[in-house]
Amino acid sequence: MKIVDIYARLKKDLNAIEKELEASIHSEHAMLKETSLHLLKAGGKRIRPIFVLLSGQFGLYELDKMKKIAVPMELIHMASLVHDDVIDDAQTRRGQLTVRAKWDNRIAMYTGDYIFAKALGVVTKLSNPKIHQIMSHAIVEMSIGEMEQIRYFFHSGQKVRDYLLRIKRKTALLIAISCQLGAIAAGAPAAVSRKLYDFGYYVGMTFQIRDDVLDLCGTEEQIGKPPGSDIKQGNITLPVLYALKKPELRGRLLEELERIRLLDGQTDVGRFLQMVRDSGCIEQSERLAERYIEKAIRSLDGLPDIQAKKDLVRIAHFVASRTN
Repeated sequence: MKIVDIYARLKKDLNAIEKELEASIHSEHAMLKETSLHLLKAGGKRIRPIFVLLSGQFGLYELDKMKKIAVPMELIHMASLVHDDVIDDAQTRRGQLTVRAKWDNRIAMYTGDYIFAKALGVVTKLSNPKIHQIMSHAIVEMSIGEMEQIRYFFHSGQKVRDYLLRIKRKTALLIAISCQLGAIAAGAPAAVSRKLYDFGYYVGMTFQIRDDVLDLCGTEEQIGKPPGSDIKQGNITLPVLYALKKPELRGRLLEELERIRLLDGQTDVGRFLQMVRDSGCIEQSERLAERYIEKAIRSLDGLPDIQAKKDLVRIAHFVASRTN
């Protein structure tokens, strides 16, 4: 079964979630309605709702409950993207103008805040306080991750462990709790929801590493934004950290980093990207991502051998090899 087959099998429920997403961010305020719908209409993989739906199948699956988890997960993700684009001065996202580019930074920040609030409004329709606590903790951790990323802009002395903790907070945690909360909402045993959390965490780490690799070696058509956007912003990702460890490269990379910093990212970064691509550190990063995927699949050991388990394994492999 290919990844498209999984989406096809869940099409009915995903369509219901899509309608709920649009309804949940509806506003009588014309501009707020337009800005909130802007990113939603640009599409996306909806990977977090997919994880919610599949994880819910390890318990008593009820679409109404699944929607109350899947919709907030996607809304939190969307809100974080709107805020990210302000921090990054990003012009495009998924091949479309960002909210900040089409309107301005102030409108984008309030749009992100509004979507966050709407996410919390949806999840409170479930009466389980544990779900609320897990979700609010994740938002706090995501905020810390974003602050840490800003703190480490152009900081060449950071360690790989700093990067890994940052991407855990920024990306992996939301994917992890998508799996965990889908199981909890379906009444699955605690041991099952824990295994699914671990699975989501490892997949989420791979997802972000792969994203960072694509920013260095993908095309604008593939990733929906100009390659090298991270380094222009000063975001030093895993392949760059590995490359900085190479004595024969470190001096030249630091010179390029300083040039990019002094020009506030308003310069060509092709030479920097080529040095990293030629260093072997892209492949080194991909090997770490593969190890995370192996851990993710092992996390599913002991779970019932149902179709959802097979689908999670296939999605894990897809995340490791995705090109957009």
